[in-house]
Amino acid sequence: MIDRNTVYIVIPALNEALRIRDVVQGALRECRNVIVVDDGSDDGTAGRIADLPVTVLRHERRMGKGAGLRDGFAEALRRGASGVITMDGDGQHDAADIPRLLDAADHYPGHIVIGARLRKRASQPLYRRLANEFGDWGIGWGCGFRIADSQSGQRFYPANVAALGHVPGEDFVYEAQLLITAARTLGVRCVSVPIESRYQDAAADAPQFRRSHFRPLQDLYRITSHVVAQVLNHGNVVAEYRRTRAHPPLIHDPQGELATSSPHDMPA
Repeated sequence: MIDRNTVYIVIPALNEALRIRDVVQGALRECRNVIVVDDGSDDGTAGRIADLPVTVLRHERRMGKGAGLRDGFAEALRRGASGVITMDGDGQHDAADIPRLLDAADHYPGHIVIGARLRKRASQPLYRRLANEFGDWGIGWGCGFRIADSQSGQRFYPANVAALGHVPGEDFVYEAQLLITAARTLGVRCVSVPIESRYQDAAADAPQFRRSHFRPLQDLYRITSHVVAQVLNHGNVVAEYRRTRAHPPLIHDPQGELATSSPHDMPA
């Protein structure tokens, strides 16, 4: 069983003054160890949480999400973390899902746990859903097994994965490469847990979120071109593809949520 007292939450943040306080307060309700990495924000992000019992690391200039995660991992490991949970600072992830990620980590020791946006997938913007499905196809090929929602930023990493050095790639590419490196060098697999991601709603009384930093065309191209290079470098392209297709996504769904989902709510 994972000792919850040695789990750390790392939240990379760039100009998140709108939602960061709610995000951090939600994280603190689930875990006492929270690290926020302020990636050169100029909107007062750090000031919004100055009175909360969290560790804040600050980059004087923008260095990207990859650098934020690396620094957050290093600080968590320095403090003795047995595992690290990541979540975005924009409020799209619900901290109430953290116990479900940890439950999956207990059932699948040594696995990376991904909070997969499988609940109410129809409410996800179409361009985001298509980009995610295409990314799952490519990143799964790089890992050697299929993954449900390989691009979700809400994850649990065992300490040995968080400690991986020399993982190439920046921004969203880093998160994709981390899955591939963990699979190829440590033999670590991924298990996904159904979650619901929150998106902008036109209703006046709905929670408001800032525009996503993810740029579907540019970032998906960067991720895809990076992953393709990894696949080609590994060799045996056709055999690897067949092996990947033979290993379907591993999903921890003890409540049977997906059993009642519509066909297009299910991962391919």
